[in-house]
Amino acid sequence: MTPAIFGLSGPQLTADERAFFSEADPAGYILFGRNCVDPEQLRALTDDLRSLHGRDHLLVSIDQEGGRVARLRPPHWSPYPCGEVFAKLYEIAPASAIQAARANATAMGLELAAMGITVDYHPPLDLRVPGAHDVIGDRAFGSDPMQVAALGRAILEGLAAGGVTGCIKHMPGHGRTDVDTHKALPTVTASAAELEDDLAPFRTLNQALVGMTGHLVFTAWDAENPATLSPTVIRDIIRGAIGFDGLLLTDDIDMEALGGTIPERAARAHTAGCDIILNCWAKMDDMEGICNVLPAMSDVTAARLDRALAPTRIAAAIAPEAAELLATRDALLALAGTAA
Repeated sequence: MTPAIFGLSGPQLTADERAFFSEADPAGYILFGRNCVDPEQLRALTDDLRSLHGRDHLLVSIDQEGGRVARLRPPHWSPYPCGEVFAKLYEIAPASAIQAARANATAMGLELAAMGITVDYHPPLDLRVPGAHDVIGDRAFGSDPMQVAALGRAILEGLAAGGVTGCIKHMPGHGRTDVDTHKALPTVTASAAELEDDLAPFRTLNQALVGMTGHLVFTAWDAENPATLSPTVIRDIIRGAIGFDGLLLTDDIDMEALGGTIPERAARAHTAGCDIILNCWAKMDDMEGICNVLPAMSDVTAARLDRALAPTRIAAAIAPEAAELLATRDALLALAGTAA
């Protein structure tokens, strides 16, 4: 198996993709809006992927946080709010915010499971830092590490209740960025002591089954390499100080924060200690290049992948309780005068 997650070009597999994926046998796939037309089409696509590999427990993933980061949107799928909505409720009623976040995530998980999706890149555990770039912004669950961890735990639990594995991101913390990593490489100059706050939510939730790195340079730990490409950050901070032992994915290696060719980035990230390379844009040359530079998946990574997918389940349809959960969420959010 190739330790990579690949994107798809459209709503159905092309003949070239089918042949390539059958040969490459990637760890899994990531879906975007271009792949999601309506529920019938999407479920047919994810069923096709499982059939192609003969694996019921296949990593089929998506970025479905809610708010501006949502690949599935109305009218075919339910709307979900951004993290800031739950953060505002937490300020006045923490227990209600946790309940609302869990109900929201359970409904989301039930919907994703009915689409054949097994992993959601959610929740972000990045702190909201005043003055930072808004690439995180309203996606964050607040500025307080304990609050972010509490709401993040509710999201992980809710997704799991719906049959989907969540993913904590972006380790070791993306909140202090001054640029959008899709466009440029940020350098964070905060001290190791200051960065303890950033690590805290990840440390609290270090038993999560899946995690994702961030493309940021932290001068306190490695002034030369972004976290995704840094053996020091992955070994000493993510695996060490945070204590994360789950499946570690890169953020999308196509982002302009990283330099070099896509295969070069993939090789460096894997050598640095990332289990799986995430490559989103379905460019055949890049995907072939990644397969050429990566070794076969290690036994350690395979065990982490199996562990991450073991609790997932595919549903025949969206469970009826999803609507009740969303009604509960909305009633709770109304306490803070907010809505989904």
